[in-house]
Amino acid sequence: MKHGKKYVDSAKAIDSAKLYEAAEGIGLVIDSAKAKFDETIELHVRLGVDPKQADQQVRGVIVLPNGTGKNVKVLVLAKGEKADEAKAAGADFVGAEDMIQKIQSENWFDYDVIITTPDMMGLVGRIGKVLGPKGLMPNPKSGTVTMDVAKAIKDTKAGKVEYRLDKNAIIHCAIGKKSFGVEKIKENYDALMEAIIKAKPAAAKGLYLRSVAIASTMGPGVKIAAKI
Repeated sequence: MKHGKKYVDSAKAIDSAKLYEAAEGIGLVIDSAKAKFDETIELHVRLGVDPKQADQQVRGVIVLPNGTGKNVKVLVLAKGEKADEAKAAGADFVGAEDMIQKIQSENWFDYDVIITTPDMMGLVGRIGKVLGPKGLMPNPKSGTVTMDVAKAIKDTKAGKVEYRLDKNAIIHCAIGKKSFGVEKIKENYDALMEAIIKAKPAAAKGLYLRSVAIASTMGPGVKIAAKI
């Protein structure tokens, strides 16, 4: 893959063989984010687990101390009193069968997160094949299937992120925007790394943190010296 001049220039300031301390690495990533938009800063953690084994899954949710910097649009699927609670709590879209139908007939995905009450899961299951591949399927483990819709909306808007392994045993997660600066990104980094370390499965053997890297949307990655 051929990179542009800005990427190549930024990469020159980074020693690809060096493991940087987190704060220094974050500073380099911010300095290398040369795009005209406010780039997202992402954390990539490769773990020494087998994602094919059910007892070695690593998954959880955390509200980052400084949020993600993203304006998250929330769709709530609920009825009656819970629908009213969702509207009062600031949900962007609220509905039930009408919203399910809109997704089915219009291929509508103008939202980032779906929160639903447990009684709606029968209906939601009808569009599981559509929501699943997009990572939008509500799940009790991620706090998106709940009776406390107001809290779920508040947490999501405040910067709740879900971390989970991909098929290569890597966790990819946004930890803020370039404009946050080093201190706020570092606070988010520390909080997420602590959560990932605490989530270590009992069945995991050997080295748990294989590699840790940080990168901006358009910039080169920086390897971080992870401590466990």
